[in-house]
Amino acid sequence: MDKSPEIALTQMRKSVQELGSSTEKHGDPTLMRFLIARSMDPSKAAKMFVQWQKWRAQLVPLGFIPDSEVQDELESRKIYLQGLSKGGHPLMIVKASNHFPSKDQLQFKKFVVHLLDKTIASSFKGREIGNEKLVGILDLQQITYKNIDARALITGFQFLQAYYPERLAKCFLLNMPWFFVSVWRLVSRFLEKATLEKIVIVSNEEEKEEFIREIGEEALPEEYGGRAKLVVLQDVILTPVDDSLNSTS
Repeated sequence: MDKSPEIALTQMRKSVQELGSSTEKHGDPTLMRFLIARSMDPSKAAKMFVQWQKWRAQLVPLGFIPDSEVQDELESRKIYLQGLSKGGHPLMIVKASNHFPSKDQLQFKKFVVHLLDKTIASSFKGREIGNEKLVGILDLQQITYKNIDARALITGFQFLQAYYPERLAKCFLLNMPWFFVSVWRLVSRFLEKATLEKIVIVSNEEEKEEFIREIGEEALPEEYGGRAKLVVLQDVILTPVDDSLNSTS
């Protein structure tokens, strides 16, 4: 829609009120993410925003998911948080070989929220602005059929699309084995065009060199061509910020 951001924001705030909710606790950068995700349509953005608020209130009543609620998932040591990329985005690494399909889907969904919230919060400079984005790496090295979990991947990407709009800067897929190609084709059917455009499958040396340049050696662990050490998610301690994670999305 050919509409200035200021007009679109004003109309979105009004639409949110008409839907019986409020944007009072959220700044323009947060609202703008919802507008961008809905092609600057204030009505559609407002509906998405209100759905997100209801979802957060139901699944994340405290405003964050404590470690104690996702202990089983944390113990697998499959998520790593590596500081900021060259572009200033927090870098999250998923080691798929450490993942096994969860028997408790509610805990897994809470874990997805936990890792996304914590990754985004790790980029706050004293307080949340609302437009922070993350870079993800899905490392498929040494996976077996026991690690394959299309439902988990679909859940993660659908959460990003529906409840974390414009939070994904880029996602790199590394070391994809031949038998995972069909799984990825299935997962891709559930992804929006805007999400697919942010996903890069690294499959040759030239692409790997570009991947290292884009991430930067400071944040990238040694095994991926950088100089950093792997840091498991639960070992990252974040400094409290002015705003609570209630506004994280």
